[in-house]
Amino acid sequence: MIDFAIPEDLAERRDRIRTFVVEEVLPYETDPRLTQHGPNDALRQELVERAKKAGLLTFQAQRRFGGMEPSHVEQAVLYEAAGWSTLGPVALNCAAPDEGNMFLLSRIANDEQIETFLKPVIDGRHRSVFAMTEPGGAGSDPDQLSTTAVFDGSDYVINGRKWLITGANGAGTWIIMARVESGAHGPGGPTLFLCEGETAGIEIERVMSTMDRNYVEGHGVVVLKDLRIPAANVLGEVGQALRYAQLRLVPARLTHCMRWLGAAERAQAIATEHARARTAFGKPIGEHQGVGFLLADNEIALQQCRLAIWWASWQLDNGAKGRHESSMVKAMVSEELFKVADRCVQVLGGFGVSDDTPVAMIFRDMRAFRLYDGPTEVHKFAIARKVLLRGT
Repeated sequence: MIDFAIPEDLAERRDRIRTFVVEEVLPYETDPRLTQHGPNDALRQELVERAKKAGLLTFQAQRRFGGMEPSHVEQAVLYEAAGWSTLGPVALNCAAPDEGNMFLLSRIANDEQIETFLKPVIDGRHRSVFAMTEPGGAGSDPDQLSTTAVFDGSDYVINGRKWLITGANGAGTWIIMARVESGAHGPGGPTLFLCEGETAGIEIERVMSTMDRNYVEGHGVVVLKDLRIPAANVLGEVGQALRYAQLRLVPARLTHCMRWLGAAERAQAIATEHARARTAFGKPIGEHQGVGFLLADNEIALQQCRLAIWWASWQLDNGAKGRHESSMVKAMVSEELFKVADRCVQVLGGFGVSDDTPVAMIFRDMRAFRLYDGPTEVHKFAIARKVLLRGT
């Protein structure tokens, strides 16, 4: 049976989140602490305190950590509501990369690691990073990983260079991917390591200037120099980082789509209101086909994206690994929502390229979304490979 109805209790949670975002978060969209590099830590902490007071902080966490533990389909509904403002997920502590890192740690980390590295992120006290991407190397192709981790008998000594590390500046929990050489100590391969942000050997070289500004403290270039990490801080098993990365990325691709669907819906609402109020050639511009059709195309795309997200989420809830499904949805949704944002700018005209509304910011951020968690072309490559292997 296919049922698209939203249960009453889920609708109530959705409305609570949307109301919180509208009443508590939207006023911060013009706060000077929302900088070119994204919201700074002071702004984030103030928003987090508001969400905590409302009883909505980290609502997606497992019940053992005090969260609502929503299913993937339920997350689709709730994250869309949170995404109405790009600051909504920041306030609610369900933004990337923290949301994906919390998901991974809750499934891989041992009890001691949970206490040290996960719980402070769930509580909103710490931010976290997933340090994999490297300049000229590991990114969409993590096999090119060049950061090394050498075992010296008790610790791993890590050296390498990372970039586009979201939220690196000021983060408290670090997940670092590095390549371990096999030897007498055991097997090697790409491995995940945990450490705290103040650990000697982590240098934030600079925060990059990028077109998007919705992630806390932007994207950093990081130098890892003789970073010593105890063997007890290996996350999971040595050599299994790529498998764990996929465990993290499959649902994270979908939660990106969920949040950005909310932002695109907001842009559509702003463009629609403008099309009702702005007049040209004797009538509201929305009554001219050239503008009305843009809004109609957006309405179609938003619903297509919503249904695709729900479908892939349902697959995960019913036991699918979801790699193929999430690739299809990420590729389609990122491209379609970018078109939605672009059409909203067009409807708004000169108003749309200014910062007088959040639409210009949503448009810039949506362009970057086409690259987050794998560019469209990489996902299409994986999809095509799956199609060609089908039935063989």
